[in-house]
Amino acid sequence: MSRGKVWKYGDDVNTDVIFPGRYTYQIMTPEEMARHAMEDLDPEFAAGAGPGDVVVAGKNFGCGSSREQAAACLKAAGVRAVVARSFARIYFRNAINLGLAVLQCDQAVDSLEKGDVVEVDFSAGEIRSSRGTFRFLPLPASVLGILEAGGLLEYTRQKLGLDKKE
Repeated sequence: MSRGKVWKYGDDVNTDVIFPGRYTYQIMTPEEMARHAMEDLDPEFAAGAGPGDVVVAGKNFGCGSSREQAAACLKAAGVRAVVARSFARIYFRNAINLGLAVLQCDQAVDSLEKGDVVEVDFSAGEIRSSRGTFRFLPLPASVLGILEAGGLLEYTRQKLGLDKKE
């Protein structure tokens, strides 16, 4: 379960505006990456995003180059989920691998507005707000495990017992 506010965008939000390409080859901490999240699309985002927030967008979210930073910077900014009509295939996989939920829910995209407060129940497949309850396919147990662990690497470490301190 997650609770936060909505940041809303349109179609074809590409990886260059999620995480500007000019920073791609600079070594940054997650906190530094978060300060540049969406800066070319929404200058208010980096300063205003917080834990549990949700990005809502149209179709083809994350199109463009395959850049893990485009998912990592949103996660570092506190975003818990991206809700869209559709996702670029590579972005979808990168987001899950990094522990950022990606959800397809046309009704939520049509109804939610910037600033709305939402609760996302990943297990039940629901997004709840004052505008209604919107359903998406509940996430499989393996994906829920990856999200709860904080990403595929930590999930794998846990499954292999490598996270135990001796």
